[in-house]
Order: sequence, then C-alpha cells, then structure tokens
Amino acid sequence: MYRLLGADGRPYASTTPGTLGGHRRLRLYGRLDCPSALRWLARGHYARHRVFFADEATARAAGYRPCAVCLPEAHRAWRVDERGTVTSS
Repeated sequence: MYRLLGADGRPYASTTPGTLGGHRRLRLYGRLDCPSALRWLARGHYARHRVFFADEATARAAGYRPCAVCLPEAHRAWRVDERGTVTSS
C-alpha cells in the first residue's frame, strides 16, 4: 500500500504509487525525479516533509503549487491568474 494525499489534503491508502512528490511545509509538488528535490533528499532535509500525489490535478486541488525546476511550464501557468497578472510565489 502507498500513502497519498487527496484533493482535500488528507492522506489515504492506495494500491497505486503516486506520480508526483511534494513538500508538506513548502506546499509544492513536482516530478519524482526532480533534480532539486533529489538534492534535498540526499542532504536529509526533505524526507520527513515528503508527500505524494496521484496526479497534478489532485496536488493543485490540495493547495500545492508546481515546482519551478522540474515543471517550469506548469509553474509559469500557476503564476499567471485568470486576469493575466502574476501571483505571488
């Protein structure tokens, strides 16, 4: 069993692993092979705050933002709201 976060931000058991990883405190998500996340994991600063999501829609619904390193296009889109203005990061 795998433990993923749902759109409501609550953990649930899943028979399928998550496709994205995230950081609970920073409220961001990215690919499992993200170079930035892998560097932080290697330093031991990241693992206890690590969460996993089934997909990008679930991560966004839970209030997480895309990683600028491994998901630059999604991050740029996140920064621009419906009116075309840049939101804070």
